[in-house]
Amino acid sequence: MLAILERIDPDSGDIGLLVQLVERLRPRQRWLWQPPDDPAQNVRTLTQLLKGNPTQAWALRRYITTLLEQRRHTSLYSDIGILSNDGFVTELKRRVTYRFLPPALDDLYLSDALDQVLYREDDYEWIRAVPTADWLELFDVVADAPPPQDATPDRARQVTLMGLLDAIRTLSCRICALGLEPRLVHSYSQIEDFDSPFLMQNIEVNRYLDEYGRYLEGHIGQPEDARHLLVMLDQCEEVVLKIRRGALSSGTSVALTYLLVALQQSLDRLHKLLYLVDLSGELPSASTIDLDALATSAARPAEPVVSDRRLAAVDLAQELIEAHNTKYRIRGLLRDNVDLLARNVTENASRTGEHYIAENRRELRQMFNAAAGAGFIIATMAMIKILLGGLHSPPLVQAFLFSMNYSLGFVLVHILHLTIATKQPAMTAQRIAASLHRAENGRGVDVDRLAELVNKVFRTQVVAVIGNVIVVFPMALAIAEAWVYLTGQHLVDPAKAGFMLHEVDPIHSPAVFYAAIAGVWLFVAGLISGYYDNKALYTRMGQRVRQLRGLRRVLGAERQARFAQYVEDNLGGLMGNFFFGILLGTTGTVGFLLGLPLDIRHITFSTANVGTALVGLGYDLTPAQLGNAALGILLIGSANLLVSFGLALWVALRARKIRFKRGILLLQALGRRFAYSPVEFFIGPKFQSLPPPDPLTLRGPK
Repeated sequence: MLAILERIDPDSGDIGLLVQLVERLRPRQRWLWQPPDDPAQNVRTLTQLLKGNPTQAWALRRYITTLLEQRRHTSLYSDIGILSNDGFVTELKRRVTYRFLPPALDDLYLSDALDQVLYREDDYEWIRAVPTADWLELFDVVADAPPPQDATPDRARQVTLMGLLDAIRTLSCRICALGLEPRLVHSYSQIEDFDSPFLMQNIEVNRYLDEYGRYLEGHIGQPEDARHLLVMLDQCEEVVLKIRRGALSSGTSVALTYLLVALQQSLDRLHKLLYLVDLSGELPSASTIDLDALATSAARPAEPVVSDRRLAAVDLAQELIEAHNTKYRIRGLLRDNVDLLARNVTENASRTGEHYIAENRRELRQMFNAAAGAGFIIATMAMIKILLGGLHSPPLVQAFLFSMNYSLGFVLVHILHLTIATKQPAMTAQRIAASLHRAENGRGVDVDRLAELVNKVFRTQVVAVIGNVIVVFPMALAIAEAWVYLTGQHLVDPAKAGFMLHEVDPIHSPAVFYAAIAGVWLFVAGLISGYYDNKALYTRMGQRVRQLRGLRRVLGAERQARFAQYVEDNLGGLMGNFFFGILLGTTGTVGFLLGLPLDIRHITFSTANVGTALVGLGYDLTPAQLGNAALGILLIGSANLLVSFGLALWVALRARKIRFKRGILLLQALGRRFAYSPVEFFIGPKFQSLPPPDPLTLRGPK
């Protein structure tokens, strides 16, 4: 470091020496078995060197000032860490392109200078690892270095201040433009009934900056504080919050989500910049800055706590460096945008999931009847699939035929208000996650209420599976026997029947793995349902259908209105079932074309196939073969349910940013419910939900 400090030219605009100096501060790992350097120790070493040589400290100060004076600051404060106005798809394409071929750098901008100095993507990690007190001590040594007698005053503070003020004006204009976007106004039409806070904040910012400029010119003693401006910014944030809340009931889109993220980022950054430049010292700090944590890390023993403004400046610098290092990462873009969209998608799916949860025995009977009715349709679909397979069509044609058989059958099940058991987990998982979120009101998750919901979901799904299987198996037997009676031939020959039994063999075939693939498609179908439910709400699908004049002439106004309402209420279910059928019908063909072990196993279709194979073999099966087939069906069903439920619950929790780590407490609560009433644990209460038992009552007297 000393050699670099000795070579510094105070009036040079060459950034190379600063790059070398930062390279000495950056921790290096010399050998694989040795830990990397301590960056805090490197910073302290530099501080001690500068303390011992004030001349070099002044030279470094002057050198950095020269670099700052020759570059424009505004884009660094107003652009880095904030999404552009180009939209989600354009921003995604830009990041993908720049990951392979970064843009050309321009020495005119301070933001591009960071690319030269902090060029590694993990630089922000070691910068944050250095205690704030060490950074502040280094800055103080450089800032307080005594200048030579012939030195001219530098303009470091003035240059930085002007950059901050220009960034404030730029951000204000951007917030105004984003706040007047038609998508945002469409989502919150009340904003047209009064003066837009997005427009008013821009007026207030211009007034504030104009007065600040007069203060810098010496025309006034001190500008007014920005309290009135902060009121406008708070109103802007309230509008953003109301739109996000409204999106849960009226739907959202990727474009609107992207717009809201960019708007919130701009508002947060404007808050932080105003806090740094305000002269009154009475503005509240930006809520996103954890000043208490920074003050704790900055204050050493026997030293006073550092001022909030200096801590906010350090926090903003670290935030800008991290945003700069990660500005081409795709994960961050997806995290900021897709998570919000997933929240709305899963919220719609959770509302759908409420229909798959039985509260009492009467609703359990209704669920059983709905599942049994679906068993008749699935047995018929299994027979049609066998007949379609006998056509020996080309692979792509066969995939199309299989897909249409699945899709139209599943859609028919939905239209008739019947139930396929494996469709439940992806929906009920969203419902459980939504319950977790609503129960967490500052005191943690109510485990007893969660256990009650999980118990309801468990017994409802068990009843639905039993309803499907208990009907589809005898129905498949009856269809196979009727085929023999009508045609004189078996629906499947003994070789085909043996192959169908092998397909459900959990030991000698990858049946459980294929069942897990079907579980993944069940999960995807749940997301598709949530997506189209969200789309139906956001695009006002019902109103659009009502506007079709041709359909009105065919159906009449009254039937058209009912049809439009049905489409809006059931678009998610219809599309989810349709695409689920396509996924099931094409997986095997894709695996065959690619030479990959891809196929699906579904519990209801596997049960129907076993019944058909049993007739094809003339019921000539050993008890071991029957037991193996029963075990295969059980494991296939378990894989279908567990995979789809686990994936759906994981995504729903991630979308709500919930980390539930109290699994043992949940199991204990379920155990208490079972001990309190074993019968109702499995078949539910007669009329109303079972109240959570009191743990003290279950323990008994001391």
